Amino acid sequence: MPAKRILMIVGDFVEDYEVMVPYQMLLLAGHSVDTVSPDKNAGEFIATAIHDFEGHQTYTEKRGHNFLLNTSFEAIDVDDYDGLILPGGRAPEFLRLDTRVLTIVRTMHEAKKPIGAICHGPQILVAAKVLKGVACCPYPAVNPEILQSGGTLELFNDTYSNACVSGHIVTAPAWPAHPAFIKAFLDLLGTTIEP
Repeated sequence: MPAKRILMIVGDFVEDYEVMVPYQMLLLAGHSVDTVSPDKNAGEFIATAIHDFEGHQTYTEKRGHNFLLNTSFEAIDVDDYDGLILPGGRAPEFLRLDTRVLTIVRTMHEAKKPIGAICHGPQILVAAKVLKGVACCPYPAVNPEILQSGGTLELFNDTYSNACVSGHIVTAPAWPAHPAFIKAFLDLLGTTIEP
């Protein structure tokens, strides 16, 4: 299969693993990945955050790495892309307020192109109003938003390592789900990584 072109929308304090690992795995599979953030240009960086489960009522957050943007947000043409990745962390909280981001999501959704959203990434799908009748497996804190938007829930397993495919949308609860999440996304693209 020919290489696909993937758009990844990110922002400051995106979850470190949820941007770094899918980016690298998609490159490994032979695809190109354009990383963008509203109002930022190619060559600029965003700050990532590392979320971990350390026995508290919720995850903890520490400063992660700088992640390089390789494409300017204003330069993208959504029709050029075969799929979309929305990583989690805190970035979706503010990315969902950007009407340009929501327009991109709606355009990809209407074209039935593969969309992958992990952890808090489905918050952007909720704001774009594309989840009616869609089954999702987000980070549990996002469950009420999924239900209020008309989506349904597929619960995460004990290790947060499962993914849910519903039509052309794949969701997963957190970075432990990367193998299932990326495999499902590659399947939706019509590509695969041979073991």
